[in-house]
Amino acid sequence: MSDPQSIPGYTLLRPVGRGNTSQVYLASDPDGQRVALKLPHDSTLQHQEAAERFGNEVRLTLQLRHPHLVRGYAGMPFGTQAFLSMRYYPGGALDEQLVDLPERRLPTMEAARILTDVASALVYLHEAGAVHQDVKPQNVYVDGGRAALGDLGSTYFTSQGGKVSGSPYYMAPEIYHGESSSSASDVYSLGIMMYELLTGARPFQGSTYEELMVSHLTRFPQPLSHLNPEIPRSVARLAEQALAKRAADRPAAAALHQALQAFIGETPPEPEAPMPAAPSKAMGRHAPAPPRTPENAKGPAAPEGRSWNPFKRRK
Repeated sequence: MSDPQSIPGYTLLRPVGRGNTSQVYLASDPDGQRVALKLPHDSTLQHQEAAERFGNEVRLTLQLRHPHLVRGYAGMPFGTQAFLSMRYYPGGALDEQLVDLPERRLPTMEAARILTDVASALVYLHEAGAVHQDVKPQNVYVDGGRAALGDLGSTYFTSQGGKVSGSPYYMAPEIYHGESSSSASDVYSLGIMMYELLTGARPFQGSTYEELMVSHLTRFPQPLSHLNPEIPRSVARLAEQALAKRAADRPAAAALHQALQAFIGETPPEPEAPMPAAPSKAMGRHAPAPPRTPENAKGPAAPEGRSWNPFKRRK
């Protein structure tokens, strides 16, 4: 793993998170601002696909700009000094916050605001021609009741293509079938999150990859409005449609976003133009390289957080 002290201008404060491919620190950047500094493990740098995925996350996090995507400040995609500097969220990822709640359930309106923000981020990505591929609470960060979607390592532009990826609890049926991911796959993952945040439980359960696959492919959840009567029928109906087995039967992220906005009483904003931000002068030598096809999409994470290959049968 890169030595945090060797990243010019950054001062390590303390570790705040560790994943399969990287370590995240609370750090001070060259301007004295507190940031989340993400550094790849040595094993990540030595594995081509993992290194490509980290580089992809750096490039896209710096390129894409939206109020509900985690903001990237600076980064180096490759090499021994590879890193990504991002906005720091003191509360950590959403899944960490849910652990401390009774029945892992947020108040309905708070959950709806978070879902509105995630849907807004997906509308932006889809209009830009990109697919996130890993929408789940582990990749959502909340501050002041508003949320941002992060972890763009598996994100790719559909015009360029990319490797299929996902996490079994949130993965669309077509991904289990070995088909390509799409904006409809992201909508399915958002539908899983809607059930999870608004009811306290995921709609599909299983203790193994095979059990989860059977559940996603063959079972249907209870109506959301029966599980949480506070949810208006317009939102519940779209959440249920988001879990359609056929990708073509799912609504667009924009429809979910509009219904959630109406539920929380927000006035729909002007359409969000998918305009990538130009590198800032402050990025200097850490400016992102031009986007390219990610050759590195990670395999779906296991229920315990390990990586899974959706096309390799587990013993």
